Amino acid sequence: MNSALDTQIIESYKIYLDRREFACIAAKAALAKSQISCMVADHLACPHDDAAILSFIYEFVERYRAAGDLYHSAAVIFKGPEMPTEEAFDALLWQRLQSLSDMDARNYGYDARVAADPASGSFSFSLKGEAFYIVGLHPGSSRLTRQFAYATLVFNPHAQFEQLRATSKYDNIKGAVRKRDVAYSGSVNPMLDDFGTASEVFQYSGRQYDASWQCPLKIHHAGVEHHSAS
Repeated sequence: MNSALDTQIIESYKIYLDRREFACIAAKAALAKSQISCMVADHLACPHDDAAILSFIYEFVERYRAAGDLYHSAAVIFKGPEMPTEEAFDALLWQRLQSLSDMDARNYGYDARVAADPASGSFSFSLKGEAFYIVGLHPGSSRLTRQFAYATLVFNPHAQFEQLRATSKYDNIKGAVRKRDVAYSGSVNPMLDDFGTASEVFQYSGRQYDASWQCPLKIHHAGVEHHSAS
C-alpha cells in the first residue's frame, strides 16, 4: 500500500508526463488511457527493493499481456539520490538492471524475439520473457525532456514498438517526438537510433557516451546464445 508520500510522488510523475512540452506522445497516450503503472522505491543504489521491483514488473507484464492493446508503461520511481550527476545515474541504472536481470534469470528465459547481447542492434532488456525498452529520468539529465524530480526507470514493452512499426503510426509518432524534442531541448538526442541500427543501450540513461563506452550489462540467462544477433 502506498504511503501519502509515495502517492504524492506518483502524482508528480503523472503531472510531469502531462506537461505540454513533454515530448513522448506514446507516454501521453498511456497516461490518457490510465495504462501507466507506478512503484516508488527507496534508493537507486540500494538492492533492498529489487525483489519488490521485480514482482511489480512481473505483475505489470501479466496485465499488459492480458490487455492486448497499445500504450502500456511501468515506472519505478526512486526517492534517492536526490540530485545525481549523469555519470552517477548511469552507473546506478546499470547496477539495478544487472541485479534485476540476474534475479530474473533464475526463473525465466530471455525474450526470444530480441537479442540478449547488449552490443547487438536487436538487443532489448528482458524480464519474465518480455522485452523492454528502458528510459531513465533524473533531475540532473542534460536532456530537458528527461529531467524529472526523481530518478526513475521506465519500462516500455518492446512489442508495442513492433506493433507500431507494422503500421504508419510508428514513423508518425517518431517524427512528432523528435520535433517536440527539438522544440523543447534545442536538438534531437544524439544517442537516438532506430532499433536494429545500433544497440538501444545507448539510449537508456540519456547520457551521451563517447566512442570508447561499452555497456556493463551482462546477461546470464540460460541458453541466451541463440538469442544473440550481430
